[in-house]
Amino acid sequence: MTPPTPSLDRAARLGLAAMAVAVLVIANDFTALSVAIPSIEKTFGADMTTSQWVINGYALVFGVAIVTGGRLADMFGRRRVFFIGCTIFAAFSLLGGVAPSIAVLLASRALMGIGGAMMWPAIMGMTYALLPKGKEGLAGGLILGAAGFGNAVGPLIGGALTDTLGWRWIFFLNLPIAAFAILVTWRVIRTDEATSDDRRLDWPGMATLSVGLLSLLLALDQGTDDGWTNPRILALFAVAAGALAAFVVAEAKAGAKALIPRDVRENRAFFAACMSVLLMSAIFFAALLYVPQFMMKTLGYSAVMAGAGLLPMMGTFAATSFAAGPLYSRMGPKAIVCLGAAFLAAGMFLLSFVEPSSGYASLVPGMVVLGIGIGLFYSSITTAGVTALDPSRASVAGGIVYMFQIGGGSIGLGLNTAIVATAPVLAHGIRNAFRFDAALAVCGLVVAALFVGGTVDLERLRTLQHHHRAHA
Repeated sequence: MTPPTPSLDRAARLGLAAMAVAVLVIANDFTALSVAIPSIEKTFGADMTTSQWVINGYALVFGVAIVTGGRLADMFGRRRVFFIGCTIFAAFSLLGGVAPSIAVLLASRALMGIGGAMMWPAIMGMTYALLPKGKEGLAGGLILGAAGFGNAVGPLIGGALTDTLGWRWIFFLNLPIAAFAILVTWRVIRTDEATSDDRRLDWPGMATLSVGLLSLLLALDQGTDDGWTNPRILALFAVAAGALAAFVVAEAKAGAKALIPRDVRENRAFFAACMSVLLMSAIFFAALLYVPQFMMKTLGYSAVMAGAGLLPMMGTFAATSFAAGPLYSRMGPKAIVCLGAAFLAAGMFLLSFVEPSSGYASLVPGMVVLGIGIGLFYSSITTAGVTALDPSRASVAGGIVYMFQIGGGSIGLGLNTAIVATAPVLAHGIRNAFRFDAALAVCGLVVAALFVGGTVDLERLRTLQHHHRAHA
């Protein structure tokens, strides 16, 4: 019989609450401003193309800097890097709230992305460190559950603040939340030591990876509008390829100070988790873009109504993420990751039956199934990837997994946009794109089934089955 895992003490529960609040504010900022763009355009007299970078700039910088943030957290202490990142995030939230021009606002958002990229992997490292062995699955569930809740309520909070106090209060709201997270973390999270005596920074690795990722993400973001054969887009792809190739060379020469340490690069289980995330991430990004597009352009919904219309997916995502932790502990990584991947494929397949005459009710079953898949898969694959490595690598591992999520989502979104654009009717384009996404999900399921999380723990599943029969 497996011995019972130790319960969490009060300090650990408070620490987990602080981590959840910190994740909430980061995730909320990805979506809260999406409904405030028209008001920002009106305030500064800016066009939509420029104002959209309030969202894109934050996401791009976050995705580019997160691996560096994770490495810094592992090298210099997660608690310390969290405090620095949270301070940067709060300071530039304040500047964004009082921004006198669109240029200052965009710069503030980019620097908030740096703060968030330092906070996120530090949060992951501290969360896994807080939990005793046997409860690691709770970490992924907590982080992704809080992130899902933040993403879900972001448009609602942003819309309410924009319509009442004004869009600037979306930024001001970050200040008390960040202060609470800092205070609780300072009181209940012990100071952690650096995981290596070698604190030299891998400047060539940081520079080449940042340039490569930024060029790639910019090309993917702008290629859908400018055309994939546009000379500027081709130049960005060329710069990305050259910089990423230079990064591989730089890492081979960096030795112990490498941005992505050798034991991380050569861990097959971790690599498989990243590949599975890469294949799956197109699904979440495509659903977040095209389901609201269908609601607004075909069903005639407003932006706030479309945000609320996503609640069956986002709410299920958040709830399932919290439930995924205990399920991970009972069923093991292989079973829960594969189950999540199967739900993702099924959800996109259900949504692919959308027609121009479809009503909102026809979207709900697919959104619910998709939300279950997102909640089960992302929290569990993150835990499977992080725990495949030494605990000293938890922050950089979490950053890398998230980098693959951003990268896979951006690549998948570009492919989805190309597919949708070829169809004469939006609903038919969504149908074709979502069936392509369902096929990608099946590929991700195969990778997970073959390579992620070792073998299925049959004894654990039998124990779980007997437990349910006894209660029945």
